[in-house]
Amino acid sequence: MWSSLTRSFSDHPVGNDLQAMRTGQRQNKGMRTRLGCLSHKSDSCSDFTAILPDKPNRALKRLSTEEATRWADSFDVLLSHKYGVAAFRAFLKTEFSEENLEFWLACEEFKKTRSTAKLVSKAHRIFEEFVDVQAPREVNIDFQTREATRKNMQEPSLTCFDQAQGKVHSLMEKDSYPRFLRSKMYLDLLSQSQRRLS
Repeated sequence: MWSSLTRSFSDHPVGNDLQAMRTGQRQNKGMRTRLGCLSHKSDSCSDFTAILPDKPNRALKRLSTEEATRWADSFDVLLSHKYGVAAFRAFLKTEFSEENLEFWLACEEFKKTRSTAKLVSKAHRIFEEFVDVQAPREVNIDFQTREATRKNMQEPSLTCFDQAQGKVHSLMEKDSYPRFLRSKMYLDLLSQSQRRLS
């Protein structure tokens, strides 16, 4: 009897409104939770340790102050160090621009491709994910570079992303990298590694 009452209530216009309101409240609560997480985003060292390639404490013990300090020597030094890449990725996530680094890394990995069959499929996957207009993780490149890369897709080669990768590298080096060096995350990391030595 109870199920027939609830069924008839949900068929009633008021019941439908009530159901819609409850669904809306659940969706709003989910949205508030997601927005709350975003508003509490941090660029502290603890956020960096959560995504380190190794276990965080062991990784921080392995990271010397000298290594972390060298990341400030040049952007390429930072990119050549696995913990440097992890720290920079964590920082870019706080700025919602990690797709630039992910694209650059995908291109580096792509250049190691030896199989011609895999080369074509990998090239199209990278193009569709990062370069194409409205790509899920579209990188910020100019129209000419995007079109030149699109033409390269007709006959993909190991160098088909060189121009786009160069633009993205330059963008990160001039824009995100200086902010990373001034960030609380990087400064915390340096001070933690120095405290370990003392």
